[in-house]
Amino acid sequence: MTAPPRSLDDLLLYRLSRLVGVAGGMVIRLCEGRFGITRREWRLIAVLASRGELGSSQLAEHAQLDRARTSKAVGSLVQKQLVSRVARVGDRRQVLLGLTESGQALYEELFPLVTKINAELMGALNKEDAARLDESLHCLQARAERMLEEAVLPKADRGRRGAGGVSPPSSRSP
Repeated sequence: MTAPPRSLDDLLLYRLSRLVGVAGGMVIRLCEGRFGITRREWRLIAVLASRGELGSSQLAEHAQLDRARTSKAVGSLVQKQLVSRVARVGDRRQVLLGLTESGQALYEELFPLVTKINAELMGALNKEDAARLDESLHCLQARAERMLEEAVLPKADRGRRGAGGVSPPSSRSP
């Protein structure tokens, strides 16, 4: 007898994605509707608020975004006068990114609202379950990071598409 087909709903990453999609949607609506920033811009603002001035590569790393998306979002934040670019003393080629007064004020207004959404969501769990979830998330994050370090996976080839939108197999080694 064969096992019944497994559902997408059985996959942890899918379930987490759905949760983020629903609960994160509230944060996105706040960011976009009330504050005029994207969720990516919010993430960069929050990182800069918590870590202080950073170089663009450091910001991308802490925000877990690729450099191109980070650069685009930073450009938008600079244009909105929420983030400033300041050349490093002694090396004008390197630039530090930091929050402007307006950026800090936006963070101080938005962060408590995001915290409230998180608290309301976590209210579904009792104290012990919340502590177990926190511990489990730490374990899962550590495992995912180890898996990524050890993985030998092909990189996405978004530039070349074969027939039907599927990338042709590559003869290059990973």
